[in-house]
Amino acid sequence: MVSRSYSNLLELASGETPSPSFGRMSRRIPRIMTVAGIISDLDDDPSESVCSEPSSSSGHRDRLIIVANQLPIRAQRKADSKGWIFNWDDNSLYLQLKDGLGDDEFDVIYVGCLKEEIHPNEQDEVSQILLETFNCVPTFLPPDLFSRYYHGFCKQQLWPLFHYMLPLSPDLGGRFNRSLWQAYVSVNKIFADRIMEVINPEDDFVWIHDYHLMVLPTFLRKRFNRVKLGFFLHSPFPSSEIYKTLPIREELLRALLNSDLIGFHTFDYARHFLSCCSRMLGLSYESKRGYIGLEYYGRTVSIKILPVGIHMPQLQSALSLPETESKVAELLKQFCDQDRIMLLGVDDMDIFKGISLKLLALEQLLVQHPEWQGKVVLVQIANPARGRGKDVKEVQAETESTMKRINETFGKPGYTPVVLIDKPLKFYERIAYYVVAECCLVTAVRDGMNLIPYEYIISRQGNEKLDKVLGLDSATLKKSMLVVSEFIGCSPSLSGAIRVNPWNIDAVADAMDCALEMAEPEKQLRHEKHYRYVSTHDVGYWARSFLQDLERTCKDHTRRRCWGIGFGLSFRVVALDPNFRKLSMEHIVSAYKRTTSRAILLDYDGTLMPQSSIDKSPSSRTIETLNSLCRDKNNMVFIVSARSRSTLGEWLASCEKLGIAAEHGCFLRLKQDAEWEICVPAAECGWKQIAEPVMKLYTETTDGSTIEEKETAMVWCYEDADPDFGSCQAKELLDHLESVLANEPVTVKSGQNIVEVKPQGVNKGLVAKRLLSEMQKRGVSPDFVLCVGDDRSDEDMFEVISSSMAGPSIAPKAEVFACTVGRKPSKAKYYLDDTVEIVRMMQGLACVSEQAVTA
Repeated sequence: MVSRSYSNLLELASGETPSPSFGRMSRRIPRIMTVAGIISDLDDDPSESVCSEPSSSSGHRDRLIIVANQLPIRAQRKADSKGWIFNWDDNSLYLQLKDGLGDDEFDVIYVGCLKEEIHPNEQDEVSQILLETFNCVPTFLPPDLFSRYYHGFCKQQLWPLFHYMLPLSPDLGGRFNRSLWQAYVSVNKIFADRIMEVINPEDDFVWIHDYHLMVLPTFLRKRFNRVKLGFFLHSPFPSSEIYKTLPIREELLRALLNSDLIGFHTFDYARHFLSCCSRMLGLSYESKRGYIGLEYYGRTVSIKILPVGIHMPQLQSALSLPETESKVAELLKQFCDQDRIMLLGVDDMDIFKGISLKLLALEQLLVQHPEWQGKVVLVQIANPARGRGKDVKEVQAETESTMKRINETFGKPGYTPVVLIDKPLKFYERIAYYVVAECCLVTAVRDGMNLIPYEYIISRQGNEKLDKVLGLDSATLKKSMLVVSEFIGCSPSLSGAIRVNPWNIDAVADAMDCALEMAEPEKQLRHEKHYRYVSTHDVGYWARSFLQDLERTCKDHTRRRCWGIGFGLSFRVVALDPNFRKLSMEHIVSAYKRTTSRAILLDYDGTLMPQSSIDKSPSSRTIETLNSLCRDKNNMVFIVSARSRSTLGEWLASCEKLGIAAEHGCFLRLKQDAEWEICVPAAECGWKQIAEPVMKLYTETTDGSTIEEKETAMVWCYEDADPDFGSCQAKELLDHLESVLANEPVTVKSGQNIVEVKPQGVNKGLVAKRLLSEMQKRGVSPDFVLCVGDDRSDEDMFEVISSSMAGPSIAPKAEVFACTVGRKPSKAKYYLDDTVEIVRMMQGLACVSEQAVTA
């Protein structure tokens, strides 16, 4: 582990003193790192976390800190090689995001790297220029560290795996390399240091982008417990079967869960992420009023599903350029005037864009439909790959060889079926190709979003000047055709596109033919539908929607009590109601000693016995503890459980003075030699004949599930089933049972890995009332009440105890301890972390009673 003095070491190495200010950004930001270094993990002192008490907000305009691997800045050396010229990169999504938001709501500051390497001697000056001129905070990384972080871990390990590529051999995706992982963590830490120099944690929103910075939320959450933090993943998120192969799988999940809002382009990606959280961390999620949320140590982590859009003003501006008109006229002369029909592909030259598959499909089209020979031309614009390595070279070689074969087979003088453009094109040139293309082909085998189809649709809508160039009158309806892969993020949004499996060459060839043959009115209707969606769901809509959800998720930050727990990348923040606190052993023992009339209610499973235990019967130590408590004449002790009375009676046979409430209180026994009180007559259990066949059906179809039949209740348990399938089946079963039992006197409820049917009006709260009333009958009002439980069914007890505090059944100044197991939202005022702490507390109280009995 790295020590918390790491940043000081960096400052000493660079000859600078640390800046203590974390308020409004200073006008001069010192460089963070000028020497290579590796940070293997987080600083390990949780005491460094900030904002454990609510902060006050000031009345200034909100500020948004956008954090990404690259700044939206172009840098160019001056002609004399002395200094730099900086300009905005208009093609950067992060700049478009800011434009889409407008200037009214947020001041935006950017944190990220520059594409160009800046010498350490120039870094201070560059930092100052970028901050004062562009509101940008550059993160400088030594070349070797950057290479291991970006080209190493990001591009060789995360990127292939997130695109569903398993590292089955060294050639198929990068095998996990711990030194590259350490470089990745190190860079994320450097980004965090940069952000800490400019953030006002009380007010600023932080929006982190993409898989390059997935552990950054942990560094920020550790320093500022209440930071308002969003994360958006622009790549796919793989299924749990793929993701679980990653050795640092839990570290990445826990880091992302330190965000307040996590965004994905599609439901599939979000579903995969939630499934991973369920299978690897045991977390469940639920949808409340349309918002999906994960409860994580008292914090609600929201999930956002919304595909990004394009920057409409930029695209429309490019369409209006004279250069665009000239290029369109040039392309019309090159293709349309020669009676050619242009199909267009625009892709990065990497292994997931499916360029070679597209070419094979074109070859198949020309073989199966000779009528298109001499007419159809595929223009393939190949952008430079963002990564580098053997796979990129293989893609280039395969593309060129396939193109060569097709052109040799079907080409003739004046006709080349495949035109490959592998040089960088200016934006207006690409727009011109969109305008002229009859159909756009996007056949990637896996892609996070891909905005090429959106750009194509807006370009085909055109404007009046382009209509004249194209020879169209104002009344002509626009048209466009799209053939898109099922495996790209924009596919669900484009219902009018022809969707294809890019691996199926025949199907893609048929789709090309369908696009070419489709009737004009149909093309126009599809275009109109697409244009309506794309023009209204632009990058501004996406950014505003994300930030609105981020504000909603963070709105109650200030009223929650927060503190950090855990070390390294397992760090997380517990956020709870200010009145909800850990039960102090000293506090409860002190209260126990000075009181003389005590009511004690204890749940069994998950409270006295861990849920994970195979053998659920009580240990001899547990029996001894219960007997010690029961022997104290000042105590009335109850075990309140969902288990049957026969099971509890057998397990607790040696506890003569212990009260037992079985099946949520359907059966009560004040002590062993007393008769069982039956709250629900057996005659009222005729509903079982209806419920049992339904439960059996779900048990047969859900491997790992079981039915537990009790005297007055039935429970379907799926603890050993697949978590996703079990949860899905449980929801179906709940609906099914509620439907068939609508006229029966029962309640159907879901719990932790169970669906339970039990009589109406029976709950653990009634047991608490019964115990208090029994003590009243004896002329006693308890001055000490302890109620402990771990799940939803125990909340009824907590509620009764809380509401009784103002009544006659509890002494006016009684010591009341309603305690839940684990830090989570609850009606209890106290918590203990696990069953170990519960048992230790009960043993402590039993020890006090033993001393009192023997005194």
